[in-house]
This record gives sequence, C-alpha cells and structure tokens, in this order.
Amino acid sequence: MKKVVVIGGGPAGIRFSRQIKVALKDKVDVTMFMPEKNSAIYCAIPYAIEGLIEPEKVAKSDSLVTEVGVNLHHKKVTSVDFGNRKVYDDEGKAYEYDELFIATGSINFVPPIEGVDLANVMTVKFIEDMEKILERIENGAKKAVVVGAGAIGNELATAFVRRGLETYLVEMKDRVLPNMVDSDFADDLNEEHIKNGVKLLLEAKLERLEGNKWAEKVYIRLKDGSEKVIELSEVDFVVFAVGVRANVELFKDSPLMIGRDGIIVDSRMRTNLPGVWAAGDVCQYYSLIDGAPLGGKLATNAVPMAKVAAFNFLGVHEITYKGFLNAAASVVYETRVAAVGFTEEVAKMRGYDPVSAVGEGHTKFPIMPGVQKVKVKLIADRNTKRIIGAQFKGPYAIAEWNNTMSVFIQNKGTIYDVFDFNYTAQPHQSDFPGVGWLSDTAAQLIKKLRAK
Repeated sequence: MKKVVVIGGGPAGIRFSRQIKVALKDKVDVTMFMPEKNSAIYCAIPYAIEGLIEPEKVAKSDSLVTEVGVNLHHKKVTSVDFGNRKVYDDEGKAYEYDELFIATGSINFVPPIEGVDLANVMTVKFIEDMEKILERIENGAKKAVVVGAGAIGNELATAFVRRGLETYLVEMKDRVLPNMVDSDFADDLNEEHIKNGVKLLLEAKLERLEGNKWAEKVYIRLKDGSEKVIELSEVDFVVFAVGVRANVELFKDSPLMIGRDGIIVDSRMRTNLPGVWAAGDVCQYYSLIDGAPLGGKLATNAVPMAKVAAFNFLGVHEITYKGFLNAAASVVYETRVAAVGFTEEVAKMRGYDPVSAVGEGHTKFPIMPGVQKVKVKLIADRNTKRIIGAQFKGPYAIAEWNNTMSVFIQNKGTIYDVFDFNYTAQPHQSDFPGVGWLSDTAAQLIKKLRAK
C-alpha cells in the first residue's frame, strides 16, 4: 500500500486528500497533518464578526477528510527528511511516506514597523484570530483600525462599523479593492464606506504604533503629508490585512526549490524532488495571461491546483494547470464587486498597452419591478485585441458574469469574441433582448481601436 503524507489541511490539502483516497480506497494510506484545531472558511470570517452567521459555521468539519478514510492528525510537522522520506511531528514521532503533498498555505504579512508586536495588534486568517476579535468587541471595544483595503480588509471594515465601532480603514492606494478594480471604477465604492460611517484614509500609510503593553496611539501619514494620531484603549484594536506570503519556513535550508513567492512547481504540481508535490498558497506560479510570475494566493486557485495534482498522482497526465487569472469577488455594503485578469494599472506595469471601455446593463428588463443597474469594465490589449481583464459591480450576485469573462480570458478571447457573445434574455433575469451589455461594451472597444 502506498503511503501519502499531506502537510496542511486547507483547501488544497483537503481536495487532494479526498480525491486520491476516494479514487484508490484501500490501495493508498493518506495521513494529513493540520496544526489548527479546525480548518477555516477564511473568507467567511468577516461575516461571523458582523453577526450574519454563527462563528462556529466558519469551521470546516474534520469529516471532510475522515469520512473517506484519511488519517487526520491535529499536529504540527516540525521537520521533513526528504532523503529518507520521513516527516516528524511536534512530539518527535516519525512518519514514513512514499509521496508527499505540501499544502502549508500562507501566513499573513505584517510590515516591519514599530509596535506591531503589541497586544492589540493582530491579523485575521484563523478561527483563533476571529475569536480574539469577537472577544474584544464583547469586552467593549469602541475603535478598530484596519490596515489594507483589499477584499478582507474591506469586508472587516464593513463588519466593524456595523457592529458599532468607530472604524478606520487605511489604504496606501487611492481606492478600496485596489487589486481588483481601477480608480475609475472605484469612486462610488470609496463613497459607500464614507456614507456608512467608515473613516476612510486613502493614500495613507501607517508609520508606527506606540504603547507599553498595547498600541495606545496609531500614527498615520496622510496624503497631504500631515500626521494623524488615533488613540486606542486597551480593548480597541488594529488589524493588518495587507496580504499574505507563502508558508515555507519548514522547508528553508532544504533541497526543495523555493522562489520569491513560494515553492516552485511545474504544470502538474510536481516540485524538483521526486515524489514531492505542492499546491495552493505555498506555491509560486504564473499568470495565465502573460506567463510571467504572478501572486495568486486564493482558495479558488488552490483547489484547481490540488485537483491537477491529484489527477496526475492518479496517472491522468494530460491535465495540467494553466496559470492564475485571480478571479475574485467582494462586497461593499449593498454593492457586489467582481474582477478577473489584470486591472488597467497592472496591465501597464506588465508591459501591455491597454484599452478599456465601461458599459452598463440591468438586472431585469427595465420595465420590470425591482430592476437595478449593473456596470462592467472590459480591458483589452491594443496590439492583440485580447481581453486581459474585466471588472463588474452591481446590486446582486455578479460572480457568474465574472466567471463568464474568466472563460473568455482563459481561452485567449478577443474583443471580437465578446462582441459575438450569444446571450439569454428573460424579463426577470436579464436586460432587454436588444441590450447585450457585454457585447455592447466590446463594441465600444472596437470603435476605440478603429478610431486610432
């Protein structure tokens, strides 16, 4: 019987373990190490803090892997002997393996500034982090400072202000969700935060925190060069949500090839070592659009990577991982936001000459009750006419529109392909038949390019 050890119980570890165990049953022995008491649905944490869902619902059940026969250990792996194919847990016990799957995920990045080690300064990734924040709110916290206005920071700020806290959202860029949308698509999103009571500090930088046991003062450099000081009580808190980095500490000084952004893998998720696989946030990988290295630490990347690894482990070698598109979504109060591919800003940074157009449609026929508007921004490469990015916002779940554009980009679709898009029309579910708003937005791009 082949022995497989899986290090990590997040999305990639769960998917790989289940898939190979269900396929091979008693032909494989799968042992998983998960140091946390539960794997968490990370993106649901803000909603548990807000009170929309019960905190215990954020925890994934161990049965996800144990019900198919995976041996789960809530222990930490402290070392790996790649030469002798053994891992050691935090009690010094050795476990032999024939194949090793690394899914140690990522850890939150905290900038090296003064005061980040004070008691009321934290990050949010694990259930324990959520519990600490809820405890502070229940103990009378009045203020929260969120650093970073990406998806999690944006949603945490919403949760805190809805819980009645005086909430500051600090972002170095000129907009919220800067990795998802461009400035020209974000003005109303910024305004939504302000309208709902968040003290939004854009183009601002947290420089230091001062205090004895806890951060009593937060110093922020504002856009105009002035300094803002926020005073905190012992139960008030600061949350950093400025990104994550690959959790590769366990493998430093090992023969495993590690790049700037994680473990280096090929398109089948194989590392440079025989019998060692990796997938998810722990890996470095590439953009599907331009083939250059790109950050992509999302569960919606981790799971497909793990599926590719599992299929190849099972001998289905024609399945490979094509690269990151980083399709993502968030919510700014009642506005749903989604994006895929490059923003216009990033496209320029990566050497493209982008052209963009913004279109508008409706959630229903405009004559129907309850109709609302939806907006889209399409971004294309001026030279090849390929679609390289899309951004959406509207009042309802627009992730499926984003997924539609993901398919276009994944298949190297051009503005002409989107123009030819065949769509459905029905009074309760779409705009008028004469308004195919994705197609119409592509038509704008065609006109812009012809005008040149």
